[in-house]
Amino acid sequence: MPVHFCPQCGQPLHSADVHGRPRQRCMAAGCGYVYWNNPVPVVAAIVELDGMVILARNKSWPEKMYGLITGFLEQRETPDEAIRREVQEELGLDAVATHFIGNYAFFEMNQLILAYHVPARGKITLGDELADFRQVPIERLKPWTLGTGPAVRDWLARRGQSSAPMESHSAIRDWLAHQTLNP
Repeated sequence: MPVHFCPQCGQPLHSADVHGRPRQRCMAAGCGYVYWNNPVPVVAAIVELDGMVILARNKSWPEKMYGLITGFLEQRETPDEAIRREVQEELGLDAVATHFIGNYAFFEMNQLILAYHVPARGKITLGDELADFRQVPIERLKPWTLGTGPAVRDWLARRGQSSAPMESHSAIRDWLAHQTLNP
C-alpha cells in the first residue's frame, strides 16, 4: 500500500534514494522519516488431519482458489505460537506439534512466509475468515508456484514425494495483482 504522508509530521513523502534503494522519505526540516516498506512476516501451516492435508478458501478469494492456513504474527508472539493460534482460530483444531519447513519470500505480497507442518486433532470448525475447506490425501497434494506453494513442494520432497508444481492460473495471478501491498 503506498504511503503518501509522513506519520510523524503529516508532510508529503517524496521519492528518494536511501542506502541505494528507492524509498519514500519526509523532507521536512528535522523530521527525515523513511518509509522502509519491509516485508511482513506471515506464518503458514500444512495442516495434517487423519492423513489428509487441509486446504482452505478465504472468503475474499476466488471460488476455486484454496491454500494453506496462514496468518500474521501478533505483537509479542513467536512464529510457533502464531501458527498454533491460526490453526485453532481458522479451523478449530489443536496442533499436536509444529515442524518448521522453511522461509519463503512472497514478493508479490511483500511478505516473508514462515512455513510449518502441523499435525492436528479435533473436528474442523471454520473461523470467520474462511468460506470452505477441502481435505486432500497427501499423495494427491500438488504444489503451486506462488506464495505457500514452494513450502508444499519442499515438504512433499522431504517425504520422498516429488511432483511438478501446478501452474498458477492467470485468473489467480490477476486477482493477486490487485491485492498487492507494494504496487
